[in-house]
Amino acid sequence: MDLGLVWGYWGRGMPDGLVEVTRAAEEAGFDMVWSAESWGSDAFSPLAYLAAHTERIRLGTGIVQLAARTPAATAMHAVTLDHLSGGRLTLGLGVSGPQVVEGWYGQPSRRPLARTREYVEILRRIFRRDEPVTFDGEFFQLPYRGPGAEGLGKPLRIMTHPLREIPIWLGAEGPRNVRQTAEIADGWLPLYYSPFRQEVYADQIAERPEGFEIGVYLTMTVTESTDQISEALWPVRASLAFYVGGMGAKGQNYHTKLMARMGFEDEAYRIQDLFLSGQRDEAVAAVPEEFADEISLVGPPERIRERLAAWEDSPVTMINVSARGVDEIRRIAEIVKG
Repeated sequence: MDLGLVWGYWGRGMPDGLVEVTRAAEEAGFDMVWSAESWGSDAFSPLAYLAAHTERIRLGTGIVQLAARTPAATAMHAVTLDHLSGGRLTLGLGVSGPQVVEGWYGQPSRRPLARTREYVEILRRIFRRDEPVTFDGEFFQLPYRGPGAEGLGKPLRIMTHPLREIPIWLGAEGPRNVRQTAEIADGWLPLYYSPFRQEVYADQIAERPEGFEIGVYLTMTVTESTDQISEALWPVRASLAFYVGGMGAKGQNYHTKLMARMGFEDEAYRIQDLFLSGQRDEAVAAVPEEFADEISLVGPPERIRERLAAWEDSPVTMINVSARGVDEIRRIAEIVKG
């Protein structure tokens, strides 16, 4: 099982220990370090910084939001960073939800699957550099000939020669989105995944190609005893309440629908009702501890090792965790890698 280190969104400043902890992860055998973006810090810049302080660890955007950049702009970022890091970039992409796409980026959010397919195809053509890029899609046209065009655009080939065809992973939750991801991408970044409920996504990833990677973000908290498990799961339940309850609107929340498909339908919609009515503490309390536990690795080392067996028997190839100290990095690596 590969290990990834996750650095999330920045608030008031650069995360403490960004370089120190990442270098410790590389030394401990972590395979990947991920950076994120939403409506604050971007995903590329931290990886460029980390590229200068590391040698082997892969650098992943988890995730770059499609609405933030044109496909060509994303390709330029990716090719540049791949050169700076000596060919270590993995390009993680995702569409985000309407609140962010339309509210922050000022872009339409309709038909996200079709938009993603076009975006990935343009990236592939740019990375291959076989010929000047032309594309005549529903959402993207190269050269652009729509309203306001001067009619002078010409097909171009990226000036900087890519080192390789950079691997593309997609963040996806819905069944059709996951099925498309297994078809067009090199890897998948699910938000929630339970190795105890593999049937939820079994059909969608059944036709994935050889070498397809699946990297799951999960909370890993090492406790001294099993009596501390409930307390350690409380932050997981709080996060679930926020995403399942508040990230979206009634009828348009991917996370609520996913929890429902995972066997917790009544609970998912109760959490949403409570959260949207302003009862946030009650929404957290409504998150089943069983669900939080299934998508996490929490407990004493021996319990975590036992539950790791389910992950190792699943299609998941990488678990991605957050750690904010060198000692924590080393302990996680010792438990997972042995």
